[in-house]
Amino acid sequence: MSTKPWLRSTLVVVALVASALPLAGAAHGEPGGQAQKIHDFQAEQNEKPDLDNRQGQVPPPAGVNARSAGPQAEVRWNVLGTPAAVISAQPLAEGLGSDPEQAARAYLKSHESAFGLSAEAVDALEKVAVNPIGAGHAVLLRQRFGDLPAGVDGLVAIGVVNGAVRHVTSSLSRRTEAPPAAAISAQQALEIAARDGGIDLAKAVTKQATPVAVPAPDGVHSAYQVVVIGGEDGEAAGYTTHVDAVSGAILTRENLVDHFEPDNPQWSVFPANPRDDYSSADTRQTWCHTAAPGCDYVSGGDPATGKAWDVDHAANEPANSSLGNAAKTFENRASGDAFSVGTRSNVLTPSRNYAFPWRNTWYKAKCDPATFDQSGEADLEAAISNLNVQHNRMHDWSYRLGFTETAWNMQADNGGRGGLGNDPEQGNAQAGARVLSVRDNANQITGPDGVAPITNMYLWQPIAGSFYAPCVDGDYDMSVIGHEYTHAISGRMIGGPNAGWSGAQAGAMNESNSDLVAMEYLYEYGFRPAGLTPYVTGGYVTGDKRRGIRNYDMSKSPLNYSGLGYDIVGQQVHADGEIWSATQFDVRAAFVKRYGQGTQKQQRSCADGKTPVERCPGNRRWAQLSFDALLLMASGAVSYVDHRDALLAADAMRFGGANQDIMWRAFAEHGLGEAAASNGPNDPDPRPSFVNPAGKNGSLQLKPLGEAKGAALRLYVGDYEGRVVPVADTDPATPLGDTVEMTPGVYDFVVAGSGFGHKRLTFAVLPGVKLPLPLPLTRNLASAAGGASASGDGVNQPKLIDETEATNWASLTGAPAGKSVVVDLAGDAPVKVRRVQVSAMLRPAVSDPADPGAQNRFSSLRAFEVLACSSGCADAANFKKIYTSPSNAFDAELPRPRGADMIFKSFDVRATSATHLMMRVVSTQCTGNPRYAGEQDNDPNSATDCGTASPARDQVRAAEFQAFSH
Repeated sequence: MSTKPWLRSTLVVVALVASALPLAGAAHGEPGGQAQKIHDFQAEQNEKPDLDNRQGQVPPPAGVNARSAGPQAEVRWNVLGTPAAVISAQPLAEGLGSDPEQAARAYLKSHESAFGLSAEAVDALEKVAVNPIGAGHAVLLRQRFGDLPAGVDGLVAIGVVNGAVRHVTSSLSRRTEAPPAAAISAQQALEIAARDGGIDLAKAVTKQATPVAVPAPDGVHSAYQVVVIGGEDGEAAGYTTHVDAVSGAILTRENLVDHFEPDNPQWSVFPANPRDDYSSADTRQTWCHTAAPGCDYVSGGDPATGKAWDVDHAANEPANSSLGNAAKTFENRASGDAFSVGTRSNVLTPSRNYAFPWRNTWYKAKCDPATFDQSGEADLEAAISNLNVQHNRMHDWSYRLGFTETAWNMQADNGGRGGLGNDPEQGNAQAGARVLSVRDNANQITGPDGVAPITNMYLWQPIAGSFYAPCVDGDYDMSVIGHEYTHAISGRMIGGPNAGWSGAQAGAMNESNSDLVAMEYLYEYGFRPAGLTPYVTGGYVTGDKRRGIRNYDMSKSPLNYSGLGYDIVGQQVHADGEIWSATQFDVRAAFVKRYGQGTQKQQRSCADGKTPVERCPGNRRWAQLSFDALLLMASGAVSYVDHRDALLAADAMRFGGANQDIMWRAFAEHGLGEAAASNGPNDPDPRPSFVNPAGKNGSLQLKPLGEAKGAALRLYVGDYEGRVVPVADTDPATPLGDTVEMTPGVYDFVVAGSGFGHKRLTFAVLPGVKLPLPLPLTRNLASAAGGASASGDGVNQPKLIDETEATNWASLTGAPAGKSVVVDLAGDAPVKVRRVQVSAMLRPAVSDPADPGAQNRFSSLRAFEVLACSSGCADAANFKKIYTSPSNAFDAELPRPRGADMIFKSFDVRATSATHLMMRVVSTQCTGNPRYAGEQDNDPNSATDCGTASPARDQVRAAEFQAFSH
């Protein structure tokens, strides 16, 4: 993936979960059965990455500094030589007049040295949108180069309140000349882009080529902005590509797949999901357009017009079907193509009573595909209707938070209120149901304004060595539907009508934002999703009430910004997004603490737009700022720090900065404090900061004690060490220092050091106090740094004793049980061993000839034995067992193992004197976890038993083996 900070997107396909490449090895299904394609369900696939071939960087002009952009301003520069962001706690300029657009232009004119635009060039900027944020506005302006609009970059977003500028982000170019004339045709550009993306142009469902200009450090390029969407064999494929109109070269490529009565119509709807015990009790409510007897909820219709969800606005007549102005919903069971729109809608009689039978057929039949051709067709009509209603609900709710026509929402007819229209949300219910490899997924394909987006909701079922979901229909899980729809909201609102999130950190926040917004919608209406708390995404479709589809319940997450890349797949948008979710949840909690949570009546009044946000409970105020912040980011190529600053600016604009203190506190607690910094949206190791500029901080100074006195130790915040950025160390060779400043609170830490293994500790930081952090570590007797060595089965044995969870040992052939590694402890004399530490952590795919490719979650160690020897240790018979772990030493739940299940644990063993220790495998998650064993469905085409039907049955991996005398 490019590390350029100006990556852009014009079309976003986002999946709650997405497919991976098949694993190596034969799949062992039932006799005569067909092996399913193996998926890994957090988008752990290998697609063509985002690409930006523009080279170079225009330095800021000599003598230009932060003062040139505003008083007391902090400026971050983009590669085009203009400010990427201008941040200040004070107004950047005041007294610029009551018209927000003219105020924005006046600011740019008065700061020509910083932005490089003459007064004439500022006047030539085209207005893209002026969207309200409380008493202020987000003004979005775009450069034109000759007759061509900027197709990527060339934007500036300025937050203006009463003639004062509060926040500026831009991707403006200092170069303003017209580009050279095109030398290739639009058709040629289409062919180039399709070939680059590996898409058959003849089969593409969307193919557009629009002449644009692309500013770059080396000048302005004439280009075509090409949108090509297609895909075969059930795999989604789509790209926005900027093709140089002179040379035909690829300038940028964005991978778009990120992988949840006649006049009173009424619908039967599951508000959140069916019962989470999967019983067949029909708990649907009746939702109506207007109040009537028997109605549980009154929609009130489209927020702008009041028309019912099933009305064709252009004809001003009921469609009598699932084809409305904001959403058109179909079945698409026969196609594995994520981009097809089905042909069957749930057209009914003029009664407009959208109540269809629901018998929980897919669950009761245990995923038997024969139900598709039996009476009721696996509740197909109910699924179409439910999905249609939920898309309309998200449309209406988000409209009241600012996702309107001028913010490029999705509607067939915009009624002259702005935007292009002709782009209602197109929903595919039970997508790909007849295609065996299409399961356990959901995705959203969101084009630029005017291109109708598509969402796909899939059936769920267990798959051997990949995912163990119940047999349920995703069309009924609103936490998933809301997640997917929110990708369209944020993808349209950030960076203007033709752009979306771009880059690894941006993609992570995209996923997080979808979880957060779906949760907020359900919360405000009092609809309780499946889960032990209301803050679990996908609890119904996964069967996991504790964590759902994620690694953590967002209200109970230990994650922070130092841990970017913490998960077993490394820097990955779903896992890293949970860092932003944990942060934002605590920001939200701070608002609730300050402004209350209100009654359910108050929540609904705010959600329906009947109560101004200034009188709403804290969660609604937070939700409003989350929408506002999107409009303040002129580029989707943003880091967590950029998004933090936009949220703070949104509060300054809407609430006069009344909440800066509580926001900064929550940000600081999660490593996004004052000094947090990132080298663009793709930085895998950004600098965390736990310093709250609006509060009194404390500090901790590392104090190695005992055997560790004088040792080089590293301190990590949270539960993880591998791939995490330390916040302090005692190594004089690094610039980090032995003291960390933090906002007060109680923190969990990991301390690690060569020769001393790992240790967990919890410690409090007190305001205004510098405290010593005592670190009485003892020597790791099984440390390679201390002279120990490892040998035995499999590959990469030394990585088992290298004292980092970022690497691991593996045995890749044969049954895992009995596979072992022998550690020769340092020295010749026996040493006393009383405790071991073991980690079953996996790692991302790396270039490792000994263990190539991705690692399967189910290959992780589950149970083990420890054996010891003090003489004649070349003979395995001389080893005696001193410990057998519990059978679930590293336990993992449904639907699959997670990194948090695998990180290092300590085990007391029988005190023994030894020169050698052996770690011997008892079982893996695949071979020893009963949750992944046996035949779990009635699909004759698929087997589910991990121990026989998955290639992971022959693999085992462990990251660390450490031994201690205390």
